[in-house]
Amino acid sequence: MKPTLFPIFLLFFPLILIAQKPEAKSLDGRKLYPMKLSQTTQTKYDKLLAEAQKNYNANPEDLNNIVWLGRRTAYLGLYKEAIKIFSKGIKKHPNSPELYRHRGHRYVSIRKFDKAIRDFERAAQLAAGRKIETEPDGLPNKMNIPLSNLQFNIYYHWGLAHYLKGEFDKAVPIYQKCMEYSDNDDLITATADWMYMTYRRLGQEDKAEQVLDKIHSDMKIIENDAYFKRLLMYKGEVEPSELLDLENNDPDQLLNLVTQGYGVGNWYFYNGDERTAREIFQKIVGTAYWSAFGYVAAEADLYRK
Repeated sequence: MKPTLFPIFLLFFPLILIAQKPEAKSLDGRKLYPMKLSQTTQTKYDKLLAEAQKNYNANPEDLNNIVWLGRRTAYLGLYKEAIKIFSKGIKKHPNSPELYRHRGHRYVSIRKFDKAIRDFERAAQLAAGRKIETEPDGLPNKMNIPLSNLQFNIYYHWGLAHYLKGEFDKAVPIYQKCMEYSDNDDLITATADWMYMTYRRLGQEDKAEQVLDKIHSDMKIIENDAYFKRLLMYKGEVEPSELLDLENNDPDQLLNLVTQGYGVGNWYFYNGDERTAREIFQKIVGTAYWSAFGYVAAEADLYRK
């Protein structure tokens, strides 16, 4: 008997229902819904999810198929459903660091930091002793060159979860370990940015300055240009106004506000202008990009104060 071909809308019907409900709550209790995507992006992501679903349906036991179904679901902002997919996968593959790494990432997205930390700790245990493994990009960079690796992503997001909780002392050794797996300039800048901010929050300016010693203007950056520019700003080689125009209220600049705003806000904070820092953080949380790390960090700072 040939398999029944269900209409495509039935395939995604459960996801459509989920999308009508909030995916998370902000730290101050606001309901957070999946962000509306452009029609072009929505069509592209739907197609990629359909391919992942097809592969999963053909072989639901395959680890790679589980990972990609979860990742493609998360790209549509359906984080709770993605977490369910990864959790189901963990039951099938309890020794897979990949599944814990991806589930932990999405726990960060929905502000479940303690659960994320437990997942990353378990992922690190399971990945211990394995060679550095390049992690394929779900959304390839402009040169279509995968830059990150499994171990980097475990420690990077693990350190972030502690940072977002305000546990800066716990984040430091994790970022130090993350730097060991930062094997190209893009990863070095990503780790250095959060490590620098962590040391500054601890009041350890000398150690923060040592982090900047790794950063130089001729680094070959493919995708982490935002982190790179922020680090150059911390070094005094770029002015904050070059990264973010605080007077520009153009809606088209909102993404730039989120990607650069948290770093610029921190620059003002470090230099004693807490009022401007707070204003920038408030602008960030006024956008729709609530799953971006800069948004979550700004939200966490405002919530703790």
